[in-house]
Amino acid sequence: QVQLVESGGGLVQPGGSLTLACAAYGVIFSEHGFGWFRQAPGKDREFVAGISYTGRDTGYSAAVNDRFVLSRDTALKTVYLRMNAPKAEDTAVYYCAAEYFGIGGSGGRYKYWGQGTQVTVSS
Repeated sequence: QVQLVESGGGLVQPGGSLTLACAAYGVIFSEHGFGWFRQAPGKDREFVAGISYTGRDTGYSAAVNDRFVLSRDTALKTVYLRMNAPKAEDTAVYYCAAEYFGIGGSGGRYKYWGQGTQVTVSS
């Protein structure tokens, strides 16, 4: 019943912009915090950004701080990750995850995960 669907991935040039979306189905959207994670080939999955269930708090990893912006739309039950000025090292599969009453932290207990969307940064 619960499903998280990521979209918006693709090829983007360095210095450009790309927005990822995570649509949530089968959950009470307002009771879940969301996190974005990514995994590059041959590397461990890493936390990128997170937003609390209230939408009032956001957090970003040092690698994307000041470049990525996280937001959520209650009406559309969708979380967005805007990637500004992406770099080659941002290339990875990006995953959306949800935590019941989560605050969007890197150490949260994320129960639900999406299938991922590929982001490739190349000139």
